[in-house]
Amino acid sequence: MDFNNPAALETLSQWFLQSLSPDPEPRRRAESSLSAASTSSGFALAVLNLVAAGPVDEQIRLAAAVHFKNHLRSRWSPSSSDDLPIPEAEKNQIKALIVSLMLKVPRRIAPQLSEALSIISSHDFPKAWPSLLPELVSNLRSAADYSTVNGLLAAANSLFLKFRHSFDTPALRLDLKYCLDGFAAPLLEVFLKTAQLISANATAGSPDVLCPLFESQRLCCEIFHSLNSIELPEFFEDHMREWMTEFRNYLTTTYSPAIEAEGTVDALRAAICENLQLYMEKNEEEFKDYLKDFASAVWNLLTTSATTTSRDHLTITAIKFLTTVSTSVHHSLFGSPEALQQICESIVFPNIQLRDEDEELFEMNYVEYIRRDIEGSDIDTRRRIACELLKGIALNYKEQVMAQVSMQIQRMLALFASNPGENWKAKDCTIYLVVALAPKAGTGGAASGYLVDVESFFASVIVPELQGQDVNATPILKAGALKFFTVFREQIPKPAAIALLPDVMRFLGSESNVVHSYAANCIEKLLMVKDRAPAQAPGSNAVNFVPRYGASDINPIVQQLMHNLFAALQFPDSQENPYIMKCIMRVLGIAHVTGELAQACINHLASILAEVCKNPKNPTFNHYLFEAIAALVWRSCEKDQSLIVVFEGCLFQVLENILVNDISEFWPYAFQIFAELVEIRKPPLSDSYMQLFQVLLTPETWKKSANVPALVRLLQAYLQKVPNELNNEGRLSQVLGIFNKLISVSSTEELGFFVLNTVVENLHYDMIAPYIGTIWNVLFLRLQNKRTVKFVNSLVIFMSLVLVKHGPGILVDSINAVQANIFGAILQQFWIPNLKLISGAIEVKLTAVAATRLICESPSLLDASATELWGKMLDSIITLLAQPDEYKGDLENDTPDIHETAGYSAAFVRLHYAGKKEEDPLKEIRDPKEFLVTSLAKLSALAPGRYPAVIEKNQWNEGGRFTLQEVFVEGELYR
Repeated sequence: MDFNNPAALETLSQWFLQSLSPDPEPRRRAESSLSAASTSSGFALAVLNLVAAGPVDEQIRLAAAVHFKNHLRSRWSPSSSDDLPIPEAEKNQIKALIVSLMLKVPRRIAPQLSEALSIISSHDFPKAWPSLLPELVSNLRSAADYSTVNGLLAAANSLFLKFRHSFDTPALRLDLKYCLDGFAAPLLEVFLKTAQLISANATAGSPDVLCPLFESQRLCCEIFHSLNSIELPEFFEDHMREWMTEFRNYLTTTYSPAIEAEGTVDALRAAICENLQLYMEKNEEEFKDYLKDFASAVWNLLTTSATTTSRDHLTITAIKFLTTVSTSVHHSLFGSPEALQQICESIVFPNIQLRDEDEELFEMNYVEYIRRDIEGSDIDTRRRIACELLKGIALNYKEQVMAQVSMQIQRMLALFASNPGENWKAKDCTIYLVVALAPKAGTGGAASGYLVDVESFFASVIVPELQGQDVNATPILKAGALKFFTVFREQIPKPAAIALLPDVMRFLGSESNVVHSYAANCIEKLLMVKDRAPAQAPGSNAVNFVPRYGASDINPIVQQLMHNLFAALQFPDSQENPYIMKCIMRVLGIAHVTGELAQACINHLASILAEVCKNPKNPTFNHYLFEAIAALVWRSCEKDQSLIVVFEGCLFQVLENILVNDISEFWPYAFQIFAELVEIRKPPLSDSYMQLFQVLLTPETWKKSANVPALVRLLQAYLQKVPNELNNEGRLSQVLGIFNKLISVSSTEELGFFVLNTVVENLHYDMIAPYIGTIWNVLFLRLQNKRTVKFVNSLVIFMSLVLVKHGPGILVDSINAVQANIFGAILQQFWIPNLKLISGAIEVKLTAVAATRLICESPSLLDASATELWGKMLDSIITLLAQPDEYKGDLENDTPDIHETAGYSAAFVRLHYAGKKEEDPLKEIRDPKEFLVTSLAKLSALAPGRYPAVIEKNQWNEGGRFTLQEVFVEGELYR
């Protein structure tokens, strides 16, 4: 399309009009036409001209402005090679026009052009757009009205925001100096000029006059913050008094109710408080002369401010400033008993009271309420920030704060007791205070760190709420009690917690989404509690933890518990409640669920899975759903093989539907569940499994990278279960083709070794022999071209596995068949140096035993010419086995804390409960240290005089020769 043709503007106008159509067909055609035209030179400029065209309908101009902004975001400096960049000449024309157009277009459209300007400046300013700042300053000084002034200040604010968020680099400081030189003085001019206008109109000015002025001052404060974010500039230090004088005026002056009601003054005050906090954090020395006045001004502002939602931002920023002061060297400003009492009674306690807005959020948006209340995103709420102030003051005045809070708790509990029906909010406030001020886990908070005696408070205040018969009465109070139980779960004795579990279970039937979510969360977190286990060996530094609650604790109630959990998923808005599904997962991972209950659970889970497949929209819920299925399959079928057929009947159809209908986000999960089913099945496998095996071996199945880890997991299950099937139809060749593809890419090389290791573990050597030369060629070529520590370690593990399965002779001879005597080079350059880097309990045992057999059984190492290599290998074995136990990795985590997934992505998400159970290929060898001692003793007996009698001594001199020094005492290895 020729965008220089006037008719093109009309065509664009029609496309944007049709893009707003409620009818999908013309809307899609218009969007398609715009997308096709966007690749043409001149498109962006033509859209900008349409935005500026006065006679065109404003709705069309707004749609064009939004499209223009989004077009610049993808095409100004494209990150993808698929997007064509805007030509330089067109870019220069846009930059020449955009500021003036931004000031002329209607108010609804201007913000879109301001954002577009911000997008351009993020790439080009200042180096490739030196005219921008002078243009903004010139327009600012000549602006005739505050609508124009505020538009220019908003644009400047977007330019300078990068100084708040970018890493401090020399290049960034150069940009900051350029901006300070060009804008610091004009900014102060506008700020002081506007201050004079506000002062002149403060008493008689209408909101229409004053509100734009206050908005201008707020934007000036935002820019002030950005330009001061890295360090205190000289200009601002020289003019600090002028800025601070006006800041204090706005904090201490009360304007007419009509002006205050507009909210612009409070927005300005909030921006000022943020600047004060910035100066406290970064420029405390220069700011100290002003601190007392500002602390007093902010304090008074808080004691007189209303608790309405409209003042939330001001209240939060003001309290943050006072919190910063309370933790600084100037904390004595709050140190007197009178000051502490006033802060508690006038600032903290009023702001932790439950407000109507909190109740509305509890009832209308339970997801957001929970996100704020138990997921830690409430840092910018009045309740949370008031408690943070209390904690800040308590750093230096702990006893006084504890006394104030304790008295308040007693007052609120007495108020509740006087009329529980009317004063339940007082009890809620009490619970909130105790929970919010509890020492954080891991900070070593002893009992003295708590505001109350936890067990006593729990018994007298919390238990009555949990034992209340009406699960729907005062739901906020019930939620608070459940939250207290969850937070203090480690302090509540096990007998008390077990006794209350049936009561907590009842709250799964509460109609309140928050309450039944908190009940599920409480049970799930309770089952995660661990206690320190007694040391396993004298002198051991390893710290082990064991679950406090096990199957025996929940088996008596598991049937009712599962019934209540699945019933809770039927409540409106809780059909995909992640807290409930996570609790289901946790219970199924711990309890013994068998028989009819297991059948009922798998029916429920399969039905839920079939439903979410129709529209997967909650990745966290869906992840826990698959984990729950995996846990049930693992735990139940392990104890009752007859359930396998039942589970297959429930799961096969829905899992196959996932593959057939290309529900791609569920493919990795489906493959992992299939792998688990294959593993628990006794061979021979049914035709359905073998058909899936055929699909698994086709190259097309492996094209999506997100599926590869799950496919490897499934392939390992088949190799382990039906290894003889690889003799048929060239299947082993297909498997090794998959290995070859995986090993050639760094991101999947480890997965390639998983496949290879499983082949070696489960197949007879006569099946592998025809391919072993090709395998070594592939591995050594990769080693030659792109070696990494991870790859070499994996290679050492693989070679060790070949050795322990098929003997040192086959290993050495098959490698030397690739190239004469190459084994010695591999041993010296890679195996010996990397052996000591191996980690993981099974891997350490495997590689240590393999290396021991190599030096004790392989003629290539026992030859007199290999004495030095023999000694170096022994040294590496000793280094490997001398690692502390904590460096060797845990074999299993009984109750894993499975974290939420933020959303569907190309990344693989592993199912813990469907994970491959690590098999020890050397079960017959208990201790690799003992195996080394015994093997060396046998070797010494076979060649008396050549090796020390028991190889009890080992020390290296500078020549690398072997001499004697004690290292083994009574079979115990010491380093």
